[in-house]
Amino acid sequence: MEKVDFKRAIAAYRARAGAFAVVDVPELRYLMIDGHGDPNAGGFAEATAALYPLAYRLKFASKKTLGRDYVVMPLEGLWWAEDMQTFTAARDKTRWDWTLMIMVPDWIDAGLFEDVRSEVDGHPAVRLETLAEGRCVQTLHIGSYDDEGPVLARMHEEFIAAQGLRMVGKHHEIYLSDARRTAPEKLRTILRQPVAA
Repeated sequence: MEKVDFKRAIAAYRARAGAFAVVDVPELRYLMIDGHGDPNAGGFAEATAALYPLAYRLKFASKKTLGRDYVVMPLEGLWWAEDMQTFTAARDKTRWDWTLMIMVPDWIDAGLFEDVRSEVDGHPAVRLETLAEGRCVQTLHIGSYDDEGPVLARMHEEFIAAQGLRMVGKHHEIYLSDARRTAPEKLRTILRQPVAA
């Protein structure tokens, strides 16, 4: 049985450090859970803990019942606030809203999701939802999450405007490194912003 690695199969899961690129992101399906506030606070860790058991059980259920195997994808997050300066200049994490996500294949349907959630006593706030971001600007950030501000400022205030684009949708991060096992200066994170003409 072939095991699909969507990080390799989907071009939007690749980015280069030090370079901004305009990419077209396909419509994708995710496990999602919402929250608010500082990601260093307890709610963020609880949300992460709610996603992973479901993600792995879905993978095993897909392999067993559908004969289709895949690599569990990395954690992702959508981030927003009433004032987007809280992401760049102010970095006031207490004002942030977020949705944590793990991408799942489009062959995972609502029925399989509900079956697996009932088996693992899954968090009732976790949902299965499709996200259509379309045209985006993204880059690979290497380093601490707290050092993203200047990169985001250049993306938002310089590159996007220079391309004749404007920001739409929510700031998106893809965590390619496990923060529990990786030194802050070596963390690899794709920073993505949906845009429109």
